[in-house]
Amino acid sequence: MRSNESMYATVDGKRLRCGYTTGTCASAASKAAAMYLISGECPDSVAVATPSGREVEIEIEDRRLEDGYAVCSVRKDGGDDIDATHGILIFSKVSVRKDGLIVIDGGEGVGRVTKNGLDQPVGNAAINSRPRMMINGALADVRNSFDITDGFDVVISAPEGAATAKRTFNSRLGIVGGISILGTSGIVEPMSDAGLMGAVRAEMDVRMAEGGRFLLIVPGNMGKAFSEDLGADDKAVKCSNFIGETIDYAVGKKAEGILVIGNLGKMIKVAGGMMNTHSRWGDCRMELLAAGAVEVGADADAARRILGCATTDDALCVMGEELRMKTMERIMERIAFHLGNRAGDVGIEAVVFSSKYGKVGETSGAERMMNRIAGAGR
Repeated sequence: MRSNESMYATVDGKRLRCGYTTGTCASAASKAAAMYLISGECPDSVAVATPSGREVEIEIEDRRLEDGYAVCSVRKDGGDDIDATHGILIFSKVSVRKDGLIVIDGGEGVGRVTKNGLDQPVGNAAINSRPRMMINGALADVRNSFDITDGFDVVISAPEGAATAKRTFNSRLGIVGGISILGTSGIVEPMSDAGLMGAVRAEMDVRMAEGGRFLLIVPGNMGKAFSEDLGADDKAVKCSNFIGETIDYAVGKKAEGILVIGNLGKMIKVAGGMMNTHSRWGDCRMELLAAGAVEVGADADAARRILGCATTDDALCVMGEELRMKTMERIMERIAFHLGNRAGDVGIEAVVFSSKYGKVGETSGAERMMNRIAGAGR
């Protein structure tokens, strides 16, 4: 893979190399295979556009041209932020179809979805929407370049995927047989824990220097988007997984109040006292939801259904409306307890939402805290 000045990030004073997602690798391999199939010549590298807005140049490794199809591969490179898939080969097998459609599927080492609530429906290859969009875009470029209207059958595979998936949470999520082809931005940007927290602290310093003694904290992009509906997204501090450390810093800076707005997928962990919600520290989402449901009267069968879910949205769905409402009341009590224990004398509230159901819970003083944050500086 080629890199350039734009593909580096400075973290903790160190210059670290960015990498590429499995989705970007699949897109590049598909583009190269299509070009090879049509022209008979395989490029040494291809340029692909990523959802981040960057165009990247990716080197091609294996290449094979057979009667009716071409196969190319790209080696996954996580840069200096390596993960379980770093170094494995992502292959794409491309053949022409005459109906003009682009049909994408998974082959060896790419998982299959077996549970509801994930990015892809049950039965589909675990190739997420953004990578599918990238592959479609790359193949559309090929069609334009060669002035053709044919479609393509695309099969993405990863021979090391089944073994690699054992080091991920895929089986627990209901993805079996291999890895997922992922990537929201297409780029893997290295960021150490210390670097992330440094950025969070700097943002809080700015907010408080501007007179914001009441802080709005959101763990992720979905929390920030949800806060837009509440009219306070411009005041939000994104804390990633570091809910506990962010609270500690806000307390140390003598904040007068804190509101945390987050998706249930992260905030359910806070109900169990987890203040770093990264999956590497644990995945207790279904256990906590099931325990909360049992506390408010759910039977063993309901608990088993919850424990069998892949996502918190799916779990809320199988509960039904009445159990969902009662369970979330209990979950919010537990979230309030653990947040309050961490924040000490500083008032802290929370709003929890679901991608499917919208707001599903809030602590008793959340609305009052939001009004204080929304009114700050007016």
